Amino acid sequence: MKARRPRRLGKPSAREVDDIGSSIVGASNAVSVTVTSEPNAQLLEAWDALVRATEGSDVSQLSAWARTRSAVGFASTYLLAFEEDTLVAGAQVLHRRVPAVGRFGYVSYGPVIGAGTQNHAAICGALSDALHELSTRTLRALFVQPPDNAGEMTEELLSRGFRNSDAGVAPPATLRLDLTLPEAELRRGLSRRLRRWTNHWEQRGVRVRGGDERDIPMLARLMESSAGHQGYDPLPVDYLLTLWRSLAPAGHVQLFVGEVNGAPVVASLFTVCGRSVRYRLTGLDRSSEASNLSVPAAVVWHAALWSKRTGHHWFDFGGIGETALHDLLADRSPDETTWRSTDTFKARFGGRPHVYPTAVERIGPWWLRTLYDASRHSPHGRALLAHARQLLRTGRGAR
Repeated sequence: MKARRPRRLGKPSAREVDDIGSSIVGASNAVSVTVTSEPNAQLLEAWDALVRATEGSDVSQLSAWARTRSAVGFASTYLLAFEEDTLVAGAQVLHRRVPAVGRFGYVSYGPVIGAGTQNHAAICGALSDALHELSTRTLRALFVQPPDNAGEMTEELLSRGFRNSDAGVAPPATLRLDLTLPEAELRRGLSRRLRRWTNHWEQRGVRVRGGDERDIPMLARLMESSAGHQGYDPLPVDYLLTLWRSLAPAGHVQLFVGEVNGAPVVASLFTVCGRSVRYRLTGLDRSSEASNLSVPAAVVWHAALWSKRTGHHWFDFGGIGETALHDLLADRSPDETTWRSTDTFKARFGGRPHVYPTAVERIGPWWLRTLYDASRHSPHGRALLAHARQLLRTGRGAR
């Protein structure tokens, strides 16, 4: 994808560190990197096209996702790598100010590096320089979860003063179904119980249909029911509507609704990007027959078959816990006594564990790094960090 490079404006002055401008921060004979918070429409279109065309990419790198996150106070900055005048890679950094601390930023499943580039190592080096400069001059802390095709970024950033991170800005591991397999083989991968249910859902009054914007308030209500049971704060309906309106026009989001005898009891939202469909959000009416009839599984199975039939490569279950990952990598069966219930549910579909490159972080001021490390080792500190994560996620504090 060709794109005209923005005019070179020079680096921001010290007085401009909270208002990230546009500058060339790294260059070599092969690759240059532009940093901008206000890319023009042509450049933004080129960036979104690159993200969509890169297999395994995620909607969290699309400009539409930046619009979604702006609803809870995040701004976006783009690090864009060029070979001559061709956009070949980059990263969308989302950041917001935390009261009394400063500006935090994160990169979820980025940088994105387009397929077929001839200067992979140079691109990783130039983008690492740009991320390091951003983290030292503008952000108090920066967290980066690289995607599969940018695993070298971990070592590059570690060599520039970053460290390994377990902050969880994006799931570090997941379960995935390979949708290139025949449907019969995918069915054989289901647990015995789910295989039986695929033959009984229809006769028991279970139906799965596609949803649209009109169903978003219902999704919010069902998520609130699930949140009350599982002890987390649900996303507000206004945020869910912003997410839908940002992603739906280009087909980057799908909603499926599970009904029993015409009554909606389950709604699940999936994001679509880079030939992957990711299980993102779900809500369940626990006062209904949904659990007894395995309606959540019916919705996910329907979504997986839809993903296969529409030409996608991977169906991603959106993350898995450390205990479940450890057991699955060791080829051990699911253990309902030690696994999270959500991981047990996901494992019933026969997906294979997948681990992303190691996430890294740079927390600049020594006092903030010391406070952050100490907080992780005390109950009150962990509660404070949970509150901060919830604030960053939804714009509201945790319960």
